[in-house]
Amino acid sequence: MRKKIINKAGEMFLTLGFKSTTMDDIAKELGMSKKTLYKYFPNKTTLVDASTEAVHNTIGETICAIKSKNYNAVEEEFAVKAIFKEMLKNSKASPMYQLKKYYPETYAKLMEREVCMFRDCIVSNLTKGIEQGLYRANIDKELMVNFYFTLVFGVFESELYGDEVQEIMKIEYEILEYHIRAIATDKGVKELEKQLKITNQN
Repeated sequence: MRKKIINKAGEMFLTLGFKSTTMDDIAKELGMSKKTLYKYFPNKTTLVDASTEAVHNTIGETICAIKSKNYNAVEEEFAVKAIFKEMLKNSKASPMYQLKKYYPETYAKLMEREVCMFRDCIVSNLTKGIEQGLYRANIDKELMVNFYFTLVFGVFESELYGDEVQEIMKIEYEILEYHIRAIATDKGVKELEKQLKITNQN
């Protein structure tokens, strides 16, 4: 039952937002009393904590599955980005923006986990891209990771971009293109343009 609650709450938080989704809404959606819901989660903050952790773990598992496929490095980056596009397709406001605003402690814990996961993810992608001749061999991997992080997480830290989720997804694709163009060989640029074309068709 606890897992069922976490999954449903996570789905509702992503779609409707952390602020506007109430414990009443979650209980109704699950067909249970609020009293039963509070038996498992004494307050909304503990449920937000548990659901964000579960979503993070699911993303991690999905990224591992993508990395186990025979994608080239550029294709892999677009496949990972597509996870988030699909996950947020029904969202209006950015869940990360709301999490930061209304649940800053949960946001800080999530960022700590995300930074670790994505650092490993990007370093392995850079290594693969260099081996495949898609990225330049002389890049400083640690510096490139830091540059990329600064751009991606800067979107959530700044008020410049608002919280419109579809607009933020467009910006994230722009950042991905910017990142790959900065490190790509001629071969890598050709693959990037191929992936951009596929993405724009979808």
